[in-house]
Amino acid sequence: MYYFRKMMKISEIIQALEAKAPPALQESYDNAGLLTGQSGWECTGVLCTLDATEEVILEAKAKGCNLVVAHHPIIFSGLKKINGKNYVERTVIAAIKNDIAIYAIHTNLDNVLDGVNRAMADKLGLVNRTVLAPRPGQLMKLFTFVPLAQAEQVRAALFAAGAGQIGEYSETSFNAEGTGTFKGSENTNPFAGEPGKRHEEKEIKMELILPAHARQAVVQALLAAHPYEEVAYDLVSLANDNQSVGSGLLGELPAETTENGFLQLLKASFGLELVRHTPLLGKKVRKIALCGGAGSFLTGKALAAGADFYVSADIKYHEFFDADQRLVIADIGHWESEQFTTELLLAYLQAKFPTFAVLKSGVKTNPVHYFLG
Repeated sequence: MYYFRKMMKISEIIQALEAKAPPALQESYDNAGLLTGQSGWECTGVLCTLDATEEVILEAKAKGCNLVVAHHPIIFSGLKKINGKNYVERTVIAAIKNDIAIYAIHTNLDNVLDGVNRAMADKLGLVNRTVLAPRPGQLMKLFTFVPLAQAEQVRAALFAAGAGQIGEYSETSFNAEGTGTFKGSENTNPFAGEPGKRHEEKEIKMELILPAHARQAVVQALLAAHPYEEVAYDLVSLANDNQSVGSGLLGELPAETTENGFLQLLKASFGLELVRHTPLLGKKVRKIALCGGAGSFLTGKALAAGADFYVSADIKYHEFFDADQRLVIADIGHWESEQFTTELLLAYLQAKFPTFAVLKSGVKTNPVHYFLG
């Protein structure tokens, strides 16, 4: 039974979703975010789904939910008319008529290690997981200088804003003590010393890594917590890979198996009727690369990583040749590969808002069916 919190805003749900998968991580072609409705609306309930179709919108209305959280954006390219001539327009009309907000969390959820691909890896029991293709330019380093007595308050503010996270370690920083000098003009009101006179102050030099998308929040936190009128700091872009941001996932089975054994595991884990795959190579299987949705662009990365199998979807005929008899490509279907994303979103939001109505859609939106004779 669910007990509704008073004045739960849609913006609160969005804030939680964007903490998990920041919008800055979506691909340039994508259209993730709030597609219909307003963030300031009071939320009556959340319905999680893979696709926001017209049937899902009507389900949300019937269940008293005015926010649909979908993986795929129903509005992907521009709409020039909205007259109900296709399923996209009918879905948007239904959402607007019934005051239902649609929020899409798409490639930004694909591009975090704890996202779409994690749900796939969980089903296969993969261990030793890493991002298959880390996204470049995602890390920065902050250098700043703080008086000794205020060092801890500034550090705490920077940690709270998202700095100091390295893999599974948080609140990481380097601190070195030194002496800073400054001389303020007659128009200053310095924290220490006197205007017009050079002052020496014992300071801590801090160095912290931060994700590039958190830059604005971290700088704002620094300026708010720092005692000086003028805060000295440097922000430097790093060439280091952020091992928790990027496309695809690489992991290992707990124990090696045969190629047929892994195909059976795929069928059982994902409830598949069939698996399209390249020729089997007669090798043992341990290292698995995967990507939810259309993933042919990562075949080369899977090969370079030494994967035995690459599991993805929407592989075209000629793209199967890219396996080059060096690994097995298995195409399990787009919906099939991402079906557990709904459960991922459901579990995440229920943990964040345990006293609020967060539901899973009962509509199977897969448009692809198989005739097996």
